[in-house]
Amino acid sequence: MAKMTAMDGNTAVAEVAHATNEVIAIYPITPSSVMGELCDIKSAKGQKNIWGSIPNVTEMQSEGGAAGAVHGSLTSGALTTTFTASQGLLLMIPNMYKIAGELTPTVFHVSARAIAAHALSIFGDHSDIMACRQTGWAMLAANNPQECADMALVAQAATLESRIPFLHYFDGFRTSHELNMVDIPSMDVMKAMITDELVAAHHNAGLSPEAPMMKGTAQNPDVYFQGRETVNKYYDACPGIVAKAMDKFGKLTGRKYSLFEYVGAKDAERVVVIMCSGAEVAESAVSRLVSEGEKVGVLKIRLFRPFSIAAFADALPKTVKSIAVLDRTKEPGALGEPLFQDVCTVFADKKVAAAFGGIPTITGGRYGLGSKEFTPAMVKAVFDGMKKATLKHGFTVGIKDDVTNLSLDYDPAWVVEGKNVFRAMFYGLGSDGTVGANKNTMKIISGDTDNMAQGYFVYDSKKAGSMTVSHVRFGKDIIRAPYLISKAQFVGCHLFAFLEKFDITGCVADGGVFLLNSPYSASEVWNHIPKEDQKNIVDKKLKFYVINASEIAKETGMGAHTNVIMQTAFFAISGVLPKDEAVASIKNAIKKSYSKKGEEVVKKNFAAVDRTIEALEEVKPGPVNSPITRKAPVPADSPDFVKNVLGMAIANRGDELPVSALTPGGVFPTGTSQYEKRNIAL
Repeated sequence: MAKMTAMDGNTAVAEVAHATNEVIAIYPITPSSVMGELCDIKSAKGQKNIWGSIPNVTEMQSEGGAAGAVHGSLTSGALTTTFTASQGLLLMIPNMYKIAGELTPTVFHVSARAIAAHALSIFGDHSDIMACRQTGWAMLAANNPQECADMALVAQAATLESRIPFLHYFDGFRTSHELNMVDIPSMDVMKAMITDELVAAHHNAGLSPEAPMMKGTAQNPDVYFQGRETVNKYYDACPGIVAKAMDKFGKLTGRKYSLFEYVGAKDAERVVVIMCSGAEVAESAVSRLVSEGEKVGVLKIRLFRPFSIAAFADALPKTVKSIAVLDRTKEPGALGEPLFQDVCTVFADKKVAAAFGGIPTITGGRYGLGSKEFTPAMVKAVFDGMKKATLKHGFTVGIKDDVTNLSLDYDPAWVVEGKNVFRAMFYGLGSDGTVGANKNTMKIISGDTDNMAQGYFVYDSKKAGSMTVSHVRFGKDIIRAPYLISKAQFVGCHLFAFLEKFDITGCVADGGVFLLNSPYSASEVWNHIPKEDQKNIVDKKLKFYVINASEIAKETGMGAHTNVIMQTAFFAISGVLPKDEAVASIKNAIKKSYSKKGEEVVKKNFAAVDRTIEALEEVKPGPVNSPITRKAPVPADSPDFVKNVLGMAIANRGDELPVSALTPGGVFPTGTSQYEKRNIAL
């Protein structure tokens, strides 16, 4: 197997999409934009696809324009793709109907994202994907960055053979932006997966003066219905074609996939049905529960459309008595969310129901809307609800619903991560380089050691100038943990002002290490930090280090960029790599990252690295008696809504708000920005 590389889901998709297409029409929308950008860069550099030509990448004026360009290009016989999400995908629906109706092979790659309803959200769920169920496209899910590459290739192979266009989708941000270890299929594997005869058939089906034909006619009531029914056999054949492509891929790479994958006890009585990154979360909870003797399992959906009743029923243990279907979308007014309705339909088949000795209890619930955190503890709450037979249909998990009382209580202290995974968190400022430095750290550790790395980076919608939190894990095995770190062995705070606003030491594990970028020396800093942090440091027996990274950055000509300094400090005190080895690797990464900006920039970064080692100081904790306490996020005389709702969000505690705190329809009072003064300058 080739050396695995730390990359995100968007990058993994771009590697395959660029290599297996001739035309790429793009229009940017968060969080899919990176896929188009990377393909554009590849073509600009002259990088060729598997047939030896450079794909033509064109940015259009809108998503509708991109979809129209794709449709036109496909109709001329070129292998064509695009990347989109959310409202961008909805604007493509008219063209998608035409592309599917004309049985035209293509793959659209979608970083699934919430649709703006009561409010806009740039974050991930499945509401955009679910709005496309009726278009006639096959829909194939990827659960992690590795699967993003693999399913992109499987979809490309399957669309050419089935003639049905594919939506290949994965969770926006949670998978599109998560860094994990990926082995990109080689060009030889891609060539082996894509059959030349099928490519030629697609080329020959294009409109051409040499072989004239007519497409896109208007039809009257006498023939339109019959025309729609001509496609049935193609949809009937599609699941078998996808399964065959997965089998072929497995033989070429050793990575085996199936339309529906079951993980858990062979005699499971309780099963969760779920797709995308949530399936990884459910699997980690199931592994723990099965090891404790629980009869539970998870059925992971990959091919969502066309939905194969036979493949679903074959994958599910016949011992199942209770099924909880988890949807990452909300369809108000429906009898249940889309995946739930599909599972009910499976058991409406008399043969299936008979094979299971009757219809199990099937309950539908919602999770993770707008990238709401979804953890193994929440999965356990679902299994507990099935065990006690207390699950209400339409339940929610991960929020507190005190209005319709549909939410499940869960124990956030129930964790499944073992001691063999090193967990670190880094608090930085948007655009200060912290996230970039942590990505470099991951590449150093996964590239220079036998460790695997996983990283996820939390931003808010304001981006530059607001807090970023990097969640980074290292371990000897592939890390499948698409949820945030709750307790870290190492926490770095890159801006001193954060301590007065947020509970940063609260997320350090007992006996862990806390590193602070501080304008005060080790002998002065203790009484300049809030009393709450003093207590955490003493009670948890933390090792506490300070470094004046801002001063070092100024001295070495780095301006406000403290990222390389804090990265070096992490390596110096975490023990993940021997110090000398770590410094050499950091300098090598600096060369790669900044050599284009000139030798002077590289020298400044090198100087900052060298100064860091000597400037690190360990703090000896004193008594818990600081005159400073953590400040309220908004003034005490603020209006109730500002205090009770916006104040919680500003303090990074919005997850604690119940449903009753929010106004139906998304109405907010005006003039509230005056209360959010971030005061983040040194």
